[in-house]
Amino acid sequence: MDSFDVGLRRTPPAAALPSAGAPRLIERIRTEIDAQGLMTFARFMELALYDPEDGYYRVAADRPTRAGDFLTAPELHPIFGAALARQLEEIWQRLGEPSDFVLREYGAGAGTLGLTILRALAGAGPGGAGAASPGLAAALRYTPIEINEHRRADLTERLVEAGFGANLALDRPLDEPATGCVLANEFLDALPVHRVIWQSGQLRERFVGWDGQGLCDVVGPPSTPALAQRLADEAVQLVEGAQAEICLAIDGWLREVATGLRLGCVLVIDYGYPAAELYGPTRANGTLRAYAGQQVHDDPFVAVGRQDLTAHVDLSAVERAALAVGLSQLGVTSQAEFLVGVGVDVLLEAIRADPATTAEEWLSVRSALHRLLDPRLLGGFRVLALGRGMPTEPALRGLAYRLRR
Repeated sequence: MDSFDVGLRRTPPAAALPSAGAPRLIERIRTEIDAQGLMTFARFMELALYDPEDGYYRVAADRPTRAGDFLTAPELHPIFGAALARQLEEIWQRLGEPSDFVLREYGAGAGTLGLTILRALAGAGPGGAGAASPGLAAALRYTPIEINEHRRADLTERLVEAGFGANLALDRPLDEPATGCVLANEFLDALPVHRVIWQSGQLRERFVGWDGQGLCDVVGPPSTPALAQRLADEAVQLVEGAQAEICLAIDGWLREVATGLRLGCVLVIDYGYPAAELYGPTRANGTLRAYAGQQVHDDPFVAVGRQDLTAHVDLSAVERAALAVGLSQLGVTSQAEFLVGVGVDVLLEAIRADPATTAEEWLSVRSALHRLLDPRLLGGFRVLALGRGMPTEPALRGLAYRLRR
């Protein structure tokens, strides 16, 4: 008979967090559990982040950064967007400088990254001419993919006010094949994941249950054989007691991306590792993290709907799914190496040489660049480039220092 273990211990956060989650959302989760039985964590994460009424990414809260709970690279300083603009120009040139170059950004949020890229291409970003590309600036059609209708409206207004309304391509269908680039910066880490644990020599799944007082962990047989198959495909053997996250949603996302890409490149920027590292003994407690009130902790049941949930990306799974839908791997590197490769030093020198740069602005960009390049901070993120109709050699500038696998 299948067995279930209730109440797997959670480590409480060290400091006070938001005192309550979204009551209506918690009640809907409890009702679904009562009606359908134990809920996979992937389903719970889907509701906690994307529920239309109360999900973390759907509410109308004022969230200038990633919900204000931690700072992403585009929000740190415009030099990040300017550096990406230099890479986009090279991709555009390799594709023959098409007059219609689509940039689809998943998880566009407030549009900060898209706006800084457009400003840089127009010569109005940090470094001025260091990232300017008038031809690409005219050809670029920016399609922000953002599920939060409130932020989508703010994003549109923001870009129009900045003079880039002609570059917006809001109604372009995602399944309409285009030439250009798909950008996913810190997007895949928020796709729903299943949680698993290796117990007594077998794979078990960590479900979400209701113990009469609140949400709790319940360990039982896997909900789908796809979980064990993923680990088998990657030649992963978890050690006894090891906990891990498996994202099956990667495959569907890449099918969508590939359908809408006739020719071009996919840039995935996120914290992640190849499967052998991600599921190795050094990460035996898993990588799921919650972000709330500028704090990071590991209790997903605190402030449900009011905190972000993320897990490190399985780069091996991304590469395998990409190959299955006809995309090729162009290379993988760290964010630090990527920025060096695209010439962030050129941008920095242009900022330094600009008479209009104040001492305060110079200190700001130096501080931001330190965080963007430090491998212990954002510099340790991985940049994975995939292509369709793009030659693997010579390497793109951002992949000049590709990591050896």
